[in-house]
Amino acid sequence: MKVLMYRYGSICEPFIKTSFEAMKLDVVEIKIHEEAKPQTDSERVQALSDILMADSFLFVFSINFFPIVSDTCNIINVPYVCWTVDSPVIELFSPSIANTCNRIFLFDHDQYDYFKYDNPGHIFYLPLATEVFHFDHVLKNASSADRQRFHSDVSFVGSLYSEMNPYSKVKGLSDHTKGFIDALVNAQIKIHGINIMPDSITNEVLDDCIKNMPELSASLCKDNPRAQRYLLAHYFMGSECAQRERYLYLKCASENFNTDLYTFSDTSCLPKIHNKGGANTLREMPIIFNESKINLNITMRPISSGLSLRIFDVCGCGGFLLTNYQNELPLYYEIGKEVETFTSEEEFIDKIQFYLTHEKERRTIAENALKRTAQEHTYIHRISKLIKTLLES
Repeated sequence: MKVLMYRYGSICEPFIKTSFEAMKLDVVEIKIHEEAKPQTDSERVQALSDILMADSFLFVFSINFFPIVSDTCNIINVPYVCWTVDSPVIELFSPSIANTCNRIFLFDHDQYDYFKYDNPGHIFYLPLATEVFHFDHVLKNASSADRQRFHSDVSFVGSLYSEMNPYSKVKGLSDHTKGFIDALVNAQIKIHGINIMPDSITNEVLDDCIKNMPELSASLCKDNPRAQRYLLAHYFMGSECAQRERYLYLKCASENFNTDLYTFSDTSCLPKIHNKGGANTLREMPIIFNESKINLNITMRPISSGLSLRIFDVCGCGGFLLTNYQNELPLYYEIGKEVETFTSEEEFIDKIQFYLTHEKERRTIAENALKRTAQEHTYIHRISKLIKTLLES
């Protein structure tokens, strides 16, 4: 049986392909979004249609949701399976979400609860995963020089969002709106386990933002207050929250501990941090996670309840993880025995201080996390669940 994999360059795709193949499925790839020459939607639809009409496929698969893929599959009567790894995915507001061909898997349970009624029986929850075998191979072949180069007391791999924050580029908002958003973002930073921003946005603030943010009037959001409110809270305000929160916690870490940051972001606002530049995801990141005494995770607020890839990746590399609390975390890891969490600046500092000076406890937690991850949270586990759900739906 064949699966057509619609690829656009996600780091998850090779591992998912391998998992499909491990389940005796033949994977045919279409890399329309990876082509050097830009293509129009009509050209992509034609290319996809030609492949689907020329052969028989069990289903088409993609990371995240592509309306043009869904519409094409709906016409040709081929199931379309997708799995989100990002939040927000604004394409979920497309009318195409209601297509009967869809089998949409969402990694964040709050995201699932929000969209499940848009196509009942066709939208499912599936958490993210990692690839322990790949990481183990990288670590076994890491040189002593690389291990020494990436050794850290405290490290964080990721963007500060200063260069990817769409809210920072917005002009023309009233003083009332700017003050309201500023206060709401600051309040959100102090609250873990619930996203208060979407339901707190007033109609007055939303109207002012619609006037000054063209994205809120784009085709998928136009005349759709539900979509506009969601995009404002999760994309604009969520990015602003991510920038402020990452700056806050990395400033705390760097002012108190020897802290390395792997990023392409401008770190002039963090004079005491050691900016190591970017890190290759597949070759270098596993060594960083394994060689850091403490790996930090600061989840983007648009990921409301779910677990980011970094959580599974750190644990899958045998690293010690200190992360902000997420509601779904206790479902997959035991806090205090497999991972550690923080919900305030004070707890953040206290936990780093404790685990830097308690090596035995730190190593035991990292070992427990690796064991749990290998037994329950790999891509083959998730793809097996995905296939089982497809067969039952």
